[in-house]
Amino acid sequence: DMSRPLPDTFELHANYPNPFNPRTTLRFDLPEKQYVRITIYNVLGQKIRTFLNKSMQAGRHHVRFDASDLTSGIYIYVIQTENEAATGKMLLLK
Repeated sequence: DMSRPLPDTFELHANYPNPFNPRTTLRFDLPEKQYVRITIYNVLGQKIRTFLNKSMQAGRHHVRFDASDLTSGIYIYVIQTENEAATGKMLLLK
């Protein structure tokens, strides 16, 4: 959609829905094409999985996370680009 200007900053938005079961959407903005990695951790800091690991175009992105194989609880997601990182918290209720 060319009518919407590209974001001028990297930003992570709150996932929705939250709490969720079993899927939630993670949203983030990229001001330029960058390599993006999203990693999911449990509250003990143990890595659960790398959820996204690829080069992405500038723009507004949303990716669906499916946690149907995980147990209920709080999970932390960390999104890393070449220059920045941000974290969010999500609650899986089954």
